[in-house]
Order: sequence, then structure tokens, then C-alpha cells
Amino acid sequence: MEDHLSLYLNVINAYNPVVYPGNNKFTFISKKSGIPQAYIWDENKSDVELLGDFEDRIMSVYHSPSAKQTIVGMDYEGNEKQQFYKIDTEGNAEAIVLSPKHFNNFGGWSDDEKSIAYSSNRRSSGFFDVFVLDLSTRKEELVYEFDGNCTPVRWLDKEYPRIVVSIQETNIFSTYKILDLKTQELLNIGPSQNKARYQSLVFSKDQKAGYVLSDFEKDKLAVYRFDTESAGELELLASEPEWDITEISLSPCQKFIVLNINAGGTSILKRYDIPTQEVKTLPGIPSGVIDSLSWTEGQELLFALKNPLMPGDIWKYNLDDKTSTRLTHFGVCEEIEQLLVEPEVCQFSSFDGLQVPYFYYSNEQRPKATVIYVHGGPESQIKAEFNPVIQYLVSKGFAVVAPNVRGSLGYGRKYIQLDDGRKRMDAVADLASLVDDLVKTKSIDPDKIGIMGRSYGGFMVLAALTHYPELWAAGVDIVGISHFKTFLENTGPWRRKLREYEYGTLGADDDFFEEIAPLNHLERIEAPLLVFHGKNDTRVPVSEAEQLTATMRELKKDVELVVFEDEGHQTDKLSNHITMNTLIVEFFNKTL
Repeated sequence: MEDHLSLYLNVINAYNPVVYPGNNKFTFISKKSGIPQAYIWDENKSDVELLGDFEDRIMSVYHSPSAKQTIVGMDYEGNEKQQFYKIDTEGNAEAIVLSPKHFNNFGGWSDDEKSIAYSSNRRSSGFFDVFVLDLSTRKEELVYEFDGNCTPVRWLDKEYPRIVVSIQETNIFSTYKILDLKTQELLNIGPSQNKARYQSLVFSKDQKAGYVLSDFEKDKLAVYRFDTESAGELELLASEPEWDITEISLSPCQKFIVLNINAGGTSILKRYDIPTQEVKTLPGIPSGVIDSLSWTEGQELLFALKNPLMPGDIWKYNLDDKTSTRLTHFGVCEEIEQLLVEPEVCQFSSFDGLQVPYFYYSNEQRPKATVIYVHGGPESQIKAEFNPVIQYLVSKGFAVVAPNVRGSLGYGRKYIQLDDGRKRMDAVADLASLVDDLVKTKSIDPDKIGIMGRSYGGFMVLAALTHYPELWAAGVDIVGISHFKTFLENTGPWRRKLREYEYGTLGADDDFFEEIAPLNHLERIEAPLLVFHGKNDTRVPVSEAEQLTATMRELKKDVELVVFEDEGHQTDKLSNHITMNTLIVEFFNKTL
């Protein structure tokens, strides 16, 4: 089994392409070396090459406007405390923002490439202030203090120096503001009185016009235009009645915008023509999940694409002949590709009549057992992507079901907010309704159902095991929350305020936290439980797993805890990824 499973787990992918401005080359990130590193693709070279060589994971890459300089962001053993390094043409790296105890968010290059912007929580762990660094003198200047979560996004300095900042107001709502570095005045992009989602901000070359996605007046994210000098007034350009538009990219010719539409977990690309206002679907795009839209020097569209049969690679699209070309071949899995399955897109009616979508993976009419795979977030979404554990379990006769219960992204802001605060357990009840539906419609064995999830999905696993114990034969909790009160007390202050909007507030909602906490109901668990956590997790502290497993052992429950000493909230090292998922598959084979 291990050898066969390793074929799935050793599959890698390529993601996050970033074009060198004015060039037909780009960087991307991959775990080819065992840990995420940046690679350079150049059409004039026969193979890709490393962009530097680092001991820890590369999280981000930022090329200067002239493409002559590059900065990468790297953290330490998964702690997400990103530090910045400048790489020269020989691949040598120099630390330019080094504050290892703090989180740093890159905010772009100035047009003259003399300065960069970033935010950091050095003043206080929950406050992110904006800094500007002069790259020639290494002089750092504090340009804006903010008592909350603030991230610079890009410079606007054609006329005079300004920086666009993104201020996170809640778990899902944010605002863009234009900060004047001389006067310290802030100009809001969009109406200031409405809490809403704002994302995927782009500007015209002369920086006089901007385009942004928002849902300030609709349930779904739509495209708006604004004038930079009067940014509070938004003009609706395009919207989709059923789906969110999740990403936009302005063409180099400035005549059209490519829209990336999230159609139930699969991407559709459309072209919005600015002069005529026509919207047309781009033909010839492979099916899958698309992100990181950008443009090559030849004005071809570049993006990352993945689907259940392809782990992920970088593609380009020619808008003239309407053809797609795969540029990287990292996500190749010849030994198993004939075994991979496309999921069936289904939905069920939950306890209150809400229609909840899910992906159903199976090769069997009557699978030997079923695993429910719950996503994290909770503001996230299961999409039509390659998942090695799902595909391996299906190859072994399991059915795997991946639902987007209430609270998931992708179905509008009303759907996202259906599990907020004291409606939390309605999402857990969705899982119970899902099991009922699967027994009726998919002929699954009700005595052989497991459940697994990561982060918030880990909480969903624990809540399902404690509130509906009779449904489950096994559970896997990965970096999950066992008690919202202790989680909020121990998570980073920069996250606490945002999470409280979603989960409830310390003090005011303590009674509800105690009522629903899996930690308080562990005596109800009937199924064996396997728990994983990263020692350096700054989102969900490892104490959440430790207090859970300690109490379960006192209660003589069947539980196992695996702590990765060199990981954080993600499992980024390939060796740990293989260890964890090998144990998960062995666990489900044994228990189901």
C-alpha cells in the first residue's frame, strides 16, 4: 500500500506564476525540492532553474517594474512570519526586511524602484503599521500607523507618492484606501458606509482609473470602475447573477478585462470589452480551477490551472487564435493518471431546506466505505482540484464526499454568513443531513463513514463526532480548533478581532463557546480519532490539539496525536506531507 500511495503523495505542482514585466519569462513556486521554492521559466531556455536556494519555504515573489530586481518572502519552519530577501542576477540573496519575531506583508515597488512598502506588527502584535524602505540607503520610515490589520497593496506615484492599503475589517469584509504619504489623508475606494468584500484591484497604466471587485450592493462579487481622484464612486461594469467573479486582469492594451468566474468550484474565463461593454466567454480554456492571471510581453494571458486529473501547472492563452498551451509539466503523474476520477457535482437539501452543494468521488456503485472531507476557513471552498488522498482512497474502493456547507465561499455573501456567531452548529447539522442524503441516494454503508478536516475543518470534525457521535466510524482532525474560547485567547491578536466577527466575542459569547466546544463533550465520542498539528502554528495554537488529546486519554478514548516540530498551520515539507497522509490512509483502512 505504501508504495502505491507514495505515487499519489509524491505528485507535485506549479503555482503562483509572476511575470517579469516586459519579458516572456516568469517565476512560479513548486515543492519539487521537497519544500516550496521559486523557479524561473524562460522561453529561451530548455529547462526551468531555481531562483536562489533557500532552506525554508518561499511564500511569495515580487519583481520590480523593470524586472531587474526581485524580492522573495520566506518564513521559518512554517510560522508564516514572512521576511524579505533581495536576489541579485547571480541568485545571491540579501536580507532587507529581517524581523523574525514579526509578520511582514509586502506592499509593492515604487515606480522608480528606489523604495518598497510593507506592513509589520512590530509596535504591537495586533497592529500592522506601514513602512517604506529606501533600498539604496536601507533607511526605513514609518509612514502610517494603524491599530489593526493593514496591508499595503501597491504604489500610486505617477503624480505624487501614494500607497493603496487594504484594511481588513472582519473575517470577510475589507476596504481599500489610498494613502497620501505627504498629507496622511486617506481616500476610500468605494462607499465608506457599507461593509463589503473588496478584492482584485487593478489600475490603468496612467493610474487615473481603477477596477475592483466588490459586493457592496449585490450578493455576488461584481466588477466596478472608479476614477482615482474620486474613488468613492463606483460604476458597475459586469456581474454574474449566479456566481462570484473572483479575479480580474486588465489587458496590456487597456481595452478589455479578463474576468475569472468561480462557477461552483470550477473557473470560467470571460472577456469584458471596455469600449463596447460586451462580455464573451473565452473558448479553448481547459476545465479546472484558475488563478494568478497576468500577461506576457507578447500579450498572452498567463495563469495557473489545476483540476482533479491534473495537479497543477502554468498555462498561457493566446487571445488571437484562442488556444491554450501548457508551459510547465510539474504536475505529471503518468503511473496513476488512468486511475484518477472526476467528481460528480451534487447537492442535497439540509435540515432547513437549504440546498448545499458537494463533490462526490467514487468508482463504485456500492463503495466499501465513505469519507466526508470538510474544508477549512470557514470562508473557503472545496473546488474541482487534485487531492492525492481523495484520489487514493477512491482507487481503493472508498467514496469521498467534499461538501461546501453553509458558510463556504463561492455562493454569495448571504451563504457565507449563514453560520456566523450562534448559527455555528447549523453548519455541523448540514453534515448530518448530508449523511442522511448519501445513505438514500448513493447507497453508502451507514456503519462505515469517516470524517476528516483541516483547521476550521478540524473543528467541524470534532463537533460532528461530539454532537452526532452515532454517525461516524472514524475521524481525522488536522490543526483543528477544540474550543473557540481557548482558541481566541491563544491565537495571534492580529487574527482575534477578525475571527470574533465570525465565531462570536470573548466575554459576550463565552456561554455559547462552552455549549458547543468539542472539548466539553469528548465523553460522547465513539469513533477512533487521529490528530495532527504543527508545533509552529500561529493560527491555531498546538495547545488546541494537546488539550484535546490529553482529555481524551483521561477518558480512555481511542486517540493518537502526531505533532510536526518543523511545521506551522500548513504541512509544507514533502516528507511530513507523506508521513501524515500515509498515516491517514492506514487509519481509514483500519477503522473503516
